[in-house]
Amino acid sequence: MVVFCFYDRMARKKCGNIFAIFHMIMTKKQDQENKPKEESVDNLDSNTQNPIESQPVEDEIEVSEIDQLQVEKDKYLRLYSEFENFRRRTTKERLEWMQTASKDVILNVLPIIDDMERALKSMETANDISKTAIEGMELIYKKLYSIMEKTGLKPMNAQGQPFDPELHEAITQFPAPTPDLVGKVVDEVEKGYLLHDKVIRFAKVVVGN
Repeated sequence: MVVFCFYDRMARKKCGNIFAIFHMIMTKKQDQENKPKEESVDNLDSNTQNPIESQPVEDEIEVSEIDQLQVEKDKYLRLYSEFENFRRRTTKERLEWMQTASKDVILNVLPIIDDMERALKSMETANDISKTAIEGMELIYKKLYSIMEKTGLKPMNAQGQPFDPELHEAITQFPAPTPDLVGKVVDEVEKGYLLHDKVIRFAKVVVGN
């Protein structure tokens, strides 16, 4: 009986130790299983918080890039517009310069043309000048005049036209011989000229009143 009691105490003690070890193992295993869950919960919390914090930053970056693109686009359009205006302006100025490059030379030649016209007119009534001399003078005049016309020179037709201050320079006024010449050019003292449809010399005229 004593022996049985002794073995019974030993068995219970041994079972208690086994139970304690089993409880320790189960507790440790449960702790290991719970730890990843807690970490995943923490990671989930951090992941749920980060998008909320990073989303405005990403939106700000996108808005900033769009604004920068708009600024660059506006700058490009302004530069392109300025270049086009500069190109048109320089092209126009170059064309005008080419058309009027010979203006000074022509203005110096116009008095010679005037003198030749007066000489030819006086020759028509002169008796001591041969026909050959008149024809030679006319030939020279026509050649010179044709060269001037090729440069864009064009004479004004002021006689009998209404007085225009944009084209004519009134030297004096004279009673109109007929009522229909009132306010019109009754005489042309000096012929006016156009160079490529621009006035280079005003016609000096007498206006009827």
